[in-house]
Amino acid sequence: MAGGLVSTDIADGIGTVTLNRPERLNAFTVPMLGELRDAVAALSADEAVRVLVLTGAGNGFCAGADVGLLAEGVTSGDTDGSMLMVRLGNEVVQLLREAPKPVLASLNGAAAGGGAGLALACDLRIASDRATMGMVFHRLGIHPDLGTSWFVPRLVGAARALELFYDAEMLPAARCLELGLVNRVVPAETLAEQTGAWAARLARLPTIAARLIKQAVYEGESGSLASALAVEDRNQLECFLSDDAAEGLTAFGAKRIPVFHGR
Repeated sequence: MAGGLVSTDIADGIGTVTLNRPERLNAFTVPMLGELRDAVAALSADEAVRVLVLTGAGNGFCAGADVGLLAEGVTSGDTDGSMLMVRLGNEVVQLLREAPKPVLASLNGAAAGGGAGLALACDLRIASDRATMGMVFHRLGIHPDLGTSWFVPRLVGAARALELFYDAEMLPAARCLELGLVNRVVPAETLAEQTGAWAARLARLPTIAARLIKQAVYEGESGSLASALAVEDRNQLECFLSDDAAEGLTAFGAKRIPVFHGR
């Protein structure tokens, strides 16, 4: 699907979602977030899609909410439209987090405010060396949203998170890598190629195990060792009963590359 505020593409098990408002650095509007929610939901449910990739068209990943639209609502005292953007954004973030497959953000440019939240809601992040990320809400006198107040402390710790929110600076990709906000930084001219290669590797994973690993890691963030062991016990049995486990173990013994089918 192409031509809208969000475009989608499926090829070789990779479902790519592209924010498509490049003239505004892919800043959110209500219609755009509605399209994004629907696209993420559809690709998450599509069994032909084994990995999701989220990126932006043009020179930016996502500048967060369209500040002009926010200003109209706040200064007029009519915040319904602004809050609808926040709530639609929350739905998108929840869908990305709960997608039963790996989600990879490819940061081709700035990820600011809610755009940073969108990137952080993904499981993995690869960034161009020209990309930046910033929790810039404080500059506008507004509160962090799209999950940033939850994601950032878990990645960098509470004290560092407060520093990032209070300083409200756009951080270069190298600094984001140091802090753990992104997983990899690559030369801008190779971002598409390296995103595709990483996505292809993720698409070859055994889908049952990949889904359960994601679930276990996120559940474990707030659980005890005992609860993690119980989750591992439950998930391992599901894997043992799958065709993918039989294929993986047989392939290992035969010294060949396994071919997983998600069964």
